[in-house]
Amino acid sequence: MQNDVVYLDHAATTPLDERVLEAMLPHLGGAPDGRPRGNPSSLHSAGAAAREAVEEARASVARLVGANEPGEILFTAGGTESDNLAVLGLAASDPSRKHVVISAVEHPAVREAAGHLEATGYEVTRIGVDAGGLVSPARFAGTLRPDTALAAVMWANNEVGTVQPIEEIAELCREAGVPLHVDAVQAAGRLPIDVSRVPVSTLALSAHKLHGPQGVGALYVRGGVELEPVLFGGGQERGLRSGTENVAGIVGLGAASRLAFEELEERTRHEEALREALISGATGLPGVRLNGHREKRLSNNIHVSVEGVEAESLVLFLDALGYAVGSGSACASRGTPAGHKASPVLLAMGRTQEEAISSVRITVGKDTTRAGIDGFLEAFAAAVSQLRELSPLYTS
Repeated sequence: MQNDVVYLDHAATTPLDERVLEAMLPHLGGAPDGRPRGNPSSLHSAGAAAREAVEEARASVARLVGANEPGEILFTAGGTESDNLAVLGLAASDPSRKHVVISAVEHPAVREAAGHLEATGYEVTRIGVDAGGLVSPARFAGTLRPDTALAAVMWANNEVGTVQPIEEIAELCREAGVPLHVDAVQAAGRLPIDVSRVPVSTLALSAHKLHGPQGVGALYVRGGVELEPVLFGGGQERGLRSGTENVAGIVGLGAASRLAFEELEERTRHEEALREALISGATGLPGVRLNGHREKRLSNNIHVSVEGVEAESLVLFLDALGYAVGSGSACASRGTPAGHKASPVLLAMGRTQEEAISSVRITVGKDTTRAGIDGFLEAFAAAVSQLRELSPLYTS
């Protein structure tokens, strides 16, 4: 990416923090003292050093989410694997239960895993949301049954940024004896998370949403929660995620988690100020509507529908002007021609097909500047105006 590009797609991935890269380097090319990188399962000194680095990272991730024990953290290849392991693993742990509850606005990693269970004989209840994208706890409680194998509700939505009432939902699951999986990929590092207080069963996060490396994530598994593996091999990660550990990536996740924990308040304040400026400036234009809950939303997320403008055209126009934004979920949009498939999240919130395909996601980060936001708002207004002039769908 060119240095003069203003990057506003942090929900898709975040730039790698230089401090994280510095922590990773010894585990990519060998330690400065000449010791080679080691396999954490090896008994020699290089292996012991790798194991020590992995366990230090595990402790940092545990602190970020409030886990009682570092051993409750399992390392994976990313948020998608963590979600799949949780959903499929929880379901398999009690074959007598054949009912699953998910929200209608889950990430595809949860939604498709539930769909796989449905195809193999499970009944899946998909809970609708209100216009702001919120799940009603009362409605959620009414879906739980004695045969419910698990429920899954994400902490914060990856598209529109709505933050769910997870504390209340988790208590309902605890009272009903139903395991709850929470996708916290967008929430970790932007919201205070304390699983020692909030009784979730499993919780997923991903390094590259925390200014860490791509291709590594973690799954919190509460002590005592039964989970069946979906990968089999050498028995690493308590036998729940076999395979030689990605030491450099895990160290990067650990460093990113430590920094996110230490800088949480500072980052959140910075992002909220930029978010409010963006919401005010963008929705000040005619025909631009904010999606997601106005107050209960992530500190960095602005998601808008732009009347009369196709999202892909707007994203490409802004990119040509030096501003990188997203059109919905990066995971959901890959390989899907714009305009051919509207976001299930927006449709679940009651948006029309036209509103859904005209929506863009603008997400800021810890290094985004106010000058960058001011420049973006000017470019956004110009792009919207010019694209509407070319659109047969828009009438002012």
